[in-house]
Amino acid sequence: MKVLFIGGTGVISTASTQLAIERGIEVTLLNRGRHSACPPAGANVIAVDIEDAAAVARALAGASFDAVVDWIAFEPAHVERDIALFRGRARQYVFISSASAYQKPATSYLITESTPLANPYWTYSQQKIACEERLMRAYREEAFPITIVRPSLTYGETQIALAINSWAKSYTVVDRMRRGKKVIVPGDGSSLWVITHNTDFAKGLVGLLAREQAIGHAFHITSDEVMCWDQWYRLTAEAAGVEPQLVHIPSDFIAACVPEARGGLYGDKAVSVVFDNTKIKRFVPDYCATLPFTQGIRRTMAWFDADPARRQIDDQANARWDNLIDAWDRGTEEALRRFRASA
Repeated sequence: MKVLFIGGTGVISTASTQLAIERGIEVTLLNRGRHSACPPAGANVIAVDIEDAAAVARALAGASFDAVVDWIAFEPAHVERDIALFRGRARQYVFISSASAYQKPATSYLITESTPLANPYWTYSQQKIACEERLMRAYREEAFPITIVRPSLTYGETQIALAINSWAKSYTVVDRMRRGKKVIVPGDGSSLWVITHNTDFAKGLVGLLAREQAIGHAFHITSDEVMCWDQWYRLTAEAAGVEPQLVHIPSDFIAACVPEARGGLYGDKAVSVVFDNTKIKRFVPDYCATLPFTQGIRRTMAWFDADPARRQIDDQANARWDNLIDAWDRGTEEALRRFRASA
């Protein structure tokens, strides 16, 4: 089987590349070759910018694939480009969407692939929805062989995934925990959430490659392990060897002070999510997320602790969180003072 990954060196794509190679799939990565991570051993690499149409045409001249996966398509123009590029030369085109595209707020606690796509809060999710709609039209009108995959929050050795953290420098939240500083949890910490290890996600994704029955379908691929945000934070702190100082701040307050956080909270992490993975298990019978967070987060912590250079800190995020916590603490103190004075 010949597979092309556009991108392929991110948190979930790297795990998928590794698993595909282990299963004997011929994997080619098409990317700019500028990512700090080395491509997995055994992968063919085409160093070209997908936005350079002429260079891509030359690089892929005469090539065809059993499956193409675009890990870095975020807006309709990207999938429009891919439709033109892979029309007639790919037996399957897999679009990596996002589970944040599902209805917010949800009218049912259990999310299935038939849950409506509607996110009025987050531009990122709205763009993913627009991409899905364009691809479904291509499927209906010209039988373009699409499969849509919707990951939710996913982590791996190199990524610590929590509700409020720096994505680019995710050790930042653990550094705060280890220094005894307060760490923000949105809401009261009781919202339910699902976090999936990248190796578990990879089993579902690779299982869908070149599977003809998956054409025209959408799937989310997540763990079945559901916990509240306080539990996710406390297990992370336990892996780091500390007791966390959690501070619960309402999402409304966070979004008012930090407007850029509004989409990721209202449109994703501030609401409870529980995913029904029946569909991916039906199409990929051996799919099962098997790595519990208690083990996975220890692997992640061991990776960061193995090399001080990996423990990068986002100073800007730290300052923003300190200001937010200070504003919340001062506001709470003032509210209590006024309330007691009027009692």
